[in-house]
Amino acid sequence: MKLGYQLYSSRNFGPLDQTLRMLAALGYGHVEGYGGLFETAEDRAALSEALAASGLTMPSAHIGLEMVEDDPGAVIALARDLDISRLFVPWLAPEDRPEDASGWHALGARLDRLAEPLEAAGIMLGWHNHDFEFTMAADGSYPILSLLEGAPDLGFEFDLAWAVRAGEDPLAWITRLEGRISAAHVKDLAPAGENADEDGWADVGQGRMDWGALIARLAGAGCPLFVVEHDNPNNDQRFALRSLDFLQTL
Repeated sequence: MKLGYQLYSSRNFGPLDQTLRMLAALGYGHVEGYGGLFETAEDRAALSEALAASGLTMPSAHIGLEMVEDDPGAVIALARDLDISRLFVPWLAPEDRPEDASGWHALGARLDRLAEPLEAAGIMLGWHNHDFEFTMAADGSYPILSLLEGAPDLGFEFDLAWAVRAGEDPLAWITRLEGRISAAHVKDLAPAGENADEDGWADVGQGRMDWGALIARLAGAGCPLFVVEHDNPNNDQRFALRSLDFLQTL
């Protein structure tokens, strides 16, 4: 299994071409992009050139909801230029988040409609979670379930560590969401009170999540894409190396 790397993890470090060369040398097979890499035509051209030079591919990326809604043609062109087959909307500002099941269901239906022109072009649109989608709403519903019920054709990139931060059991949710998981973020949580300078995250295998069991269950549930991520490492090369070394032992 070739592992991917979310480039957001290295946003505060060296030049992009240097980061890609480092990841390729370590043994990563592909990377996942994020919005900041696509802001201008020059950014996209530099990314395409650096990917080609490194030998890495970018099968997936995060893309803003506004761009998908306002300019689907540009999104399709971006995906085709970089050979991206999966795009995930990664965030919804607090003021834009629905408050109940019907609101999340409506958001799902909206995303399902937005996915239609992308799907016609051979590109999957999906959702990537944080903790708020796994935090029970006042009406007793889970936003993630309501959203996916409203969008039967929408992909889903499961960030398990954010579900744990919401107080949920990731293994139980893999079972509950089987058949809907299009990709997974592989990230770890430090023991309570540790790694404050890294916002409580940890290198994969150095924290408190049982990634041996989680990887096996995700694979059994048909998850085709695994992407290593750390939201705020203080050394991205250390994080990339230690995480890959651990995951290769599995």
